[in-house]
Amino acid sequence: MNQESNDEETAIVLPGPGIEVTTAPVDAASEPAAAAEPSTETAEPVEAAEAIPATTDADDEQAPETAAMPESLPFVQRTALIAGNWKMNFDHLQAIAHVQKVSWALKDAKHDFKSVEVAVFPPFTDLRSVQTLLSADRLPLALGAQDVSIHEPGAHTGDIAAVFLAKLETRYVIVGHSERRQHHREDDALVGEKAAATARAGMIPVVCVGETAEDLEAHGASAVPLRQLEGSISALPEGAEFVVAYEPVWAIGSGEAATPEQAQEVCRILRLKIAALRGEDVATSTRVLYGGSVTSQNIASFMRQADIDGALVGGASLKADEFTRIARFRDHVTAS
Repeated sequence: MNQESNDEETAIVLPGPGIEVTTAPVDAASEPAAAAEPSTETAEPVEAAEAIPATTDADDEQAPETAAMPESLPFVQRTALIAGNWKMNFDHLQAIAHVQKVSWALKDAKHDFKSVEVAVFPPFTDLRSVQTLLSADRLPLALGAQDVSIHEPGAHTGDIAAVFLAKLETRYVIVGHSERRQHHREDDALVGEKAAATARAGMIPVVCVGETAEDLEAHGASAVPLRQLEGSISALPEGAEFVVAYEPVWAIGSGEAATPEQAQEVCRILRLKIAALRGEDVATSTRVLYGGSVTSQNIASFMRQADIDGALVGGASLKADEFTRIARFRDHVTAS
């Protein structure tokens, strides 16, 4: 799939239509004020101010990272991940029935879980029931949680500690989903703490990034996701595994997905940013997912892209037959 299309995809270097490659913005507001001193000759402040747009006075930590972003990375075959985010749907009895349907359908289709991993992310109240079913019946689905607390166990009413999730054999935890960022006002620093808490408990954070329609209009497709990514993985321990999920907010639940080319370009830029922040080995091994109105009709076109390693599926994951078809996207991929 990805391997077959590598020759075509790696040739794409320039941004696709409507995509603006953007790096971290320079704080131009503070620099001129610092440079303008009453006793300084006028020529010197002018030179300092003119240097700001060229990013020579950018933040000391960001400047080397931006400069270190490679133009391309070698292609590496990564295990695909199809993740079903149920959001606030299904009680624990409905969850059991749904998981059974998905598991039976994939078993009947002789699904290869080693090449395409499948994970489900139920609400907190369903986790124990789903975990018991997966363990008792030895079902090969991976279990994920939709959120986590930054705190250790203690006096934090309503929070769920990472160690609690780990005891339920939870493999993945979603952090920074757009709905959490918007409705619960979670910023990049908090998302980063949640990702770190997840990793410390031995689980894998699925770090969500994405731009709104307003962000897209004002800054282009990559500016906000790049900023969110940097802030959201900054606290992760060295060597910790993580997954990145690019979800353009304007596409979630709208029925209007990004084009495969648009999604590929942003995912490519995100991977280059990971290389700048964590090194090329981490960048080539980290899985980058696309999410936003994913269906069985469009999943194959996304999975043909060199830098898209799976999908974070929302509404379609609530329909057992549709989610199963998405997980079996290889059946829909044909040689071009």
